[in-house]
Amino acid sequence: MFDDNEYRTKMAAAITRFQDELKKVRTGRAHPDMLANIKVEAYGQFMPLNQVANVTVADGTMLVVTPFDPTNIQAVTSAIRNDATLGLNPTDDGHIVRVPVPPLTEERRKEIVKTTSTKVEDAKVAIRNVREEARKELKTAELPEDVTKKAEKGIDELTKEHTDQVDELFKAKTAEIMKI
Repeated sequence: MFDDNEYRTKMAAAITRFQDELKKVRTGRAHPDMLANIKVEAYGQFMPLNQVANVTVADGTMLVVTPFDPTNIQAVTSAIRNDATLGLNPTDDGHIVRVPVPPLTEERRKEIVKTTSTKVEDAKVAIRNVREEARKELKTAELPEDVTKKAEKGIDELTKEHTDQVDELFKAKTAEIMKI
């Protein structure tokens, strides 16, 4: 009998990665994960922002970044400002960095949905790659033809189930992005 648990786990992992990517997408409200991809030059090397500072939400439109070492405040401010994909303009008072999150225009919302759709395709490709991996294993396995066909059908259903889940997550995120 063919065991699809390994492939079910891999597809679930692709969904989890996709959900993590969606958390980073800006929706108009301030969220600490918006700054997850920021790299700060500190101590002679580039480090993720969360390793040099604490990021919190002051209210729905303001992020507050508190560097662990106050000497890194300029590096944190410039790293956030230099990330053109975010379009944020941070200010610092010598102790903390305030990052106002401006409201999104409709044009910018549509642009964000379009860039998010590339993440959807990446997730679907990852799921289809797992399907192909399962099919290759089925071809090399010495199983009766009826068992092989049944297993292939099961893998296809599993793939459809997971790609539908990606579509649902994207649909919900699109609604969240487009909501004013």
